[in-house]
Amino acid sequence: MIVKFSTRAGALTMHGDGAVTLLRAMGHSGTVPGAILAADLPAALARLRRALETQADAPSPEPGAAVEADPERDDAPPPVTLRMRAVPLIDMIETAIARGSDLMWERG
Repeated sequence: MIVKFSTRAGALTMHGDGAVTLLRAMGHSGTVPGAILAADLPAALARLRRALETQADAPSPEPGAAVEADPERDDAPPPVTLRMRAVPLIDMIETAIARGSDLMWERG
């Protein structure tokens, strides 16, 4: 599943498992579609940041996101973490807060 986040300022597409994990970290049920009203976004962002403090370096839940370390491959990419997945969404939420916009999401 793909999840498309949107605000008046733009849109962001994310893999479903990672998106649902981040939605739950914000205190939402994780159902798709859904929305968080502009007035509730600061609290949701604060919950997301608190959650990332404890699980930020955990591998992202997308299939294939966690790459096992291979001692014979020095050029293997580092695993994609939940913190990395959250960066564009956090930016989007901060912009939405500044512009008084709701955050909505749906299947993409």
